[in-house]
Amino acid sequence: MARSSNLVASTAIALLLLLVSSHSCRAASSSGKNPSAVVLPVRKDGTTLQYVTGFRQRTPQTPVTAVLDLGGATLWVDCDAGSYASSSYARVPCASKPCRLARTAACATSCVGAPSPGCLNDTCSGFPENTVTRVATGGNLITDVLSVPTTFRPMPGPLAAAPAFLFACGAKFLTEGLASGAAGMASLSRARFALPTQLAATFRFSQKFALCLPSTTSAGVVVFGDAPYAFQPGVDLSAGSLLYTPLLVNNVSTAGVSGKGDKSTEYFIGVTAIKVNGRAVPLNATLLGIDKQGVGGTKLSTVAPYTVLESSIHRAVTDAFAAETAMIPRVAAVAPFRLCYDGSKVGSTRVGPAVPTVELVLQNEATSWVVFGANSMVPAKGGALCLGVVDGGPAPRTSVVVGGHMMEDNLLEFDLQRSRLGFSSSLLFRQTTCNNFRLG
Repeated sequence: MARSSNLVASTAIALLLLLVSSHSCRAASSSGKNPSAVVLPVRKDGTTLQYVTGFRQRTPQTPVTAVLDLGGATLWVDCDAGSYASSSYARVPCASKPCRLARTAACATSCVGAPSPGCLNDTCSGFPENTVTRVATGGNLITDVLSVPTTFRPMPGPLAAAPAFLFACGAKFLTEGLASGAAGMASLSRARFALPTQLAATFRFSQKFALCLPSTTSAGVVVFGDAPYAFQPGVDLSAGSLLYTPLLVNNVSTAGVSGKGDKSTEYFIGVTAIKVNGRAVPLNATLLGIDKQGVGGTKLSTVAPYTVLESSIHRAVTDAFAAETAMIPRVAAVAPFRLCYDGSKVGSTRVGPAVPTVELVLQNEATSWVVFGANSMVPAKGGALCLGVVDGGPAPRTSVVVGGHMMEDNLLEFDLQRSRLGFSSSLLFRQTTCNNFRLG
C-alpha cells in the first residue's frame, strides 16, 4: 500500500513540474517585475516519512527532487560524476565574499581530474550534511540557475529563476537514507544561504515562508514571500488568524559541522509547560530552557517523523495521557511508541481520534499550540492507535523536538524578519487541509 501511495504522490509532483516547465521561465533581472511569492510543492514519502519537494535547476532545466529540512546550512545536491550536468554553473572563488560569509567553508586549491561541479580549483568548499543520518562530507560551493513556480493552484504558473543560487555539492553516498529519488536536501533554516534568505534576496520579497505539511500522499506546500494564505473552501488565514510566538536563537550551533562561536540556525520556540487535557504535566521545567552549552529547549524538525522527548518528559507526558484515557482499552506497545490503544475503541472527531488534547504552552497561558488527535495519535500495526511521542533518552541535545507528524495540516509561518512563528493549529477545524492551499 505504501509503495502504491508513493507512486501516486511522486507522479503528482512530477506532473506539476512538467506543467510548470511548459510555461515561460522568468528571471527576476529580465522580467522587470519580481514575483511577490514563489512556492514549492511538498509530498510525504510513505516509506521514510520524509517530506519531499521538487524544483528545476541547471541549464538545460532539470527536475530535481530533494528532502525538505528545517535545519541544514543550504541546499545540497549530488554532484558526483554523471549526476550533475549544466552549462551555467559557476564556482564560488576562495577569496570571494560568499565564501567568507559561509564561515565554516574551506578552500579547495586543486583538484585532479576534468573540471566539473565536484572538481574545481580555487573553489570554496562547504560541508553538506545529511541531517537524517547525521553524515557530512566536504563539497564545492557553486552557483547555478534555480527555477521555482510562482503559483500553485488552481493552475501551475510560470517559473521564476534565481540565476545564481548558491548551493553545495554533495556526494552520492550522502543521499543514503533519503527518500527514493531524492538527490539532496533543501534547507529551510535561517542560515545565510538557505532557501528563505537567498530567495528573499533574489526576488526582494519579505524574508518569511509558510510551511504546510501534508498528512497523506496529497500535496502540501512551502510558500516564500508575501502571499495570501488561502485554502479551499473559502478559508483565508492571512490576517489575524494565526497565533504568534518568538523564534528563539540557540547561541550554540546544533549543526554537525560548525565553527567556533556559531549560533544554531534551527528554529527554537519557548515552550514553558506541557498540558494534557488542560492539566499541567509535572516535569523538570529547567529542561525546557536552553543552557549556556546550547543543551535543552524545544525545536521544530521536519526530519524527525515524530515528536521526540527527553526521557523524564516522555515518561511524564505518557503517564499523564494514560491517566486521562484510562477508559480506553490498551494494547501492547508498538515500537517506537510506548502507549498504544485498541483503535476500534477510539471515537473520531473532525480533528482526528477522540483523545485528550496535548498543549505546548508558550510565552504565556494564553498562547498555546493545541495538538488534537490527528497530530498526536499514530495508526500502527494490528489496528493499534499510539500516542506519537518517542523517548529521546536521558541526555539529548534538545529536550523537545517537535516532529513532522505534529505539524501536519497546520499552517506555520516562519517570519525571519520579525523572528516569530505564526501557527494556525489544526486546519481540520476549518474543514480544510494543506492539500487545499491556493496561490494564483
